[in-house]
Amino acid sequence: MNLKIKNALISLSDKENIIPLLKILSKFKIRIISSGGTYKFIKKLGYACTELSKFTGFKEMLDGRVKTLHPKIHAGILHDRQNRTHKNEMFKNKFPPIDLIVVNFYPFQNVVQNSKNPKSIIENIDIGGPTMVRAAAKNFKNVAIITNKNDYTLLIRELEKNNGRTSLNFREIMSSKAFGLTAYYDSMIANWFNNKLNIQFPERRTIFGKKLRRLRYGENPHQESCIYVNDYNDKEIGFTQLNGKELSFNNYNDIFAALDVLKSINKKAGTVVIKHANPCGVSESKNLLDSFKNAYNCDPLSAFGGVIGCNYKINKKIAFEISKNFLEVILAKGFDKDSLKILKKKKNLRIIDISKYRPKNNSSIKSFDGSFLIQSRDKIIIDNKKLRCVTKLKPNKKELDEIKFAFNISKFVKSNAIVICNNFSTIGIGAGQPSRLDSCKIAIQKVKRFQPKKIRNSIAASDAFFPFADGIKTLIKAGVKIIVQPGGSIRDKEVINVANKAKIKMLFTGIRHFNH
Repeated sequence: MNLKIKNALISLSDKENIIPLLKILSKFKIRIISSGGTYKFIKKLGYACTELSKFTGFKEMLDGRVKTLHPKIHAGILHDRQNRTHKNEMFKNKFPPIDLIVVNFYPFQNVVQNSKNPKSIIENIDIGGPTMVRAAAKNFKNVAIITNKNDYTLLIRELEKNNGRTSLNFREIMSSKAFGLTAYYDSMIANWFNNKLNIQFPERRTIFGKKLRRLRYGENPHQESCIYVNDYNDKEIGFTQLNGKELSFNNYNDIFAALDVLKSINKKAGTVVIKHANPCGVSESKNLLDSFKNAYNCDPLSAFGGVIGCNYKINKKIAFEISKNFLEVILAKGFDKDSLKILKKKKNLRIIDISKYRPKNNSSIKSFDGSFLIQSRDKIIIDNKKLRCVTKLKPNKKELDEIKFAFNISKFVKSNAIVICNNFSTIGIGAGQPSRLDSCKIAIQKVKRFQPKKIRNSIAASDAFFPFADGIKTLIKAGVKIIVQPGGSIRDKEVINVANKAKIKMLFTGIRHFNH
């Protein structure tokens, strides 16, 4: 059912792209009603416009808090044009229909990003706008609602096509978008209050997100996928792509895994190699090139086609090393000119500048069919108060620092996780096995294959306790001299006795790092 638009109400905080819209409304002699800054803006552009207070016969009050909240406005929007009783009531009250609403809200998002003043933020919570939007969206059978300036073109096309009318299908699509916006807007406000009041797990949790882009496909080619931004700055994620193909679902998954690891390495140059969201090489060093080489050499076979993340600026030497290998993505805190010349020779290599990326979310979410789990992020590396050496031999300070490095990396590896390190670099990683013994064996196999000389006097970290002594016996036999683990097994005494008998050092952290 195509309906003629006679009256349109326009109320905009963002007035961009409004001129083509005003032209089409003027062409079809549609009366424009507006207030405040929007009214002045439209008049200044030279278009006819009725001021809202004259339309309602009621001046806005309370510093503009009450202006569109008026029966003449909402009756004009909400009445059913096919309902005889509604029509009679509208006639008696001399209320004309309002057939088109064009609204965007107070800039709550921008104010939250740029102000820490709660009073200013609360003042920018829009009431009248969302109320009109919900009314128009509910009555889509009779009213068109536009909430996005990007949809002005669609509205213009619709009016041109239908001679000043809108189709039911168009109005219903716009209604769907409108309810999506009000839900999004309200959820941002609710989350702001939760953060302000430090309510981590509210009774009702809404997760807001704006679509950044559609991806070619999901985890596999037969799956569909998009990426959404869950932040008050919903126009970007915080990093910039400088080269290469579009990022895929799997690329993003690996990138986020790399950023998580890099976030935990602050003091030195850190490099992480990610494959299928698992670290397959991590190193920190004062020397940038050593950091890169050591991380890559941990498991060069798995690194093939992987993602590399660096918490430093890429120079010519490192770019040359990167160019020797096939990689999907390189992340770094900047690239000098020479390095970009080298790397851009690989047309498909996705080069990502993360120098402006700032982690913001303190929770992680896993969704299922009709439910989801939320938890705080695993930020603990080692709690020194809980750390205790349980063997006769004790670690020195350098060993203690490397123990912290190894145990920190274990929390990013899929459970069951075993990480073997030497000189602040991983040399073998066993990940994602149902048996901890199997993870030990895989980690050792990796070391023996790529860096066998480094396994002597190495450090092994386990993300959870050893349920039996077989795992540590396997590590000790391979050459590991220090083992760090949470402890807490009913067989801890047996495990400690094996460690003492082998004259190795073992520390209990009291912290488990499962990552499923």
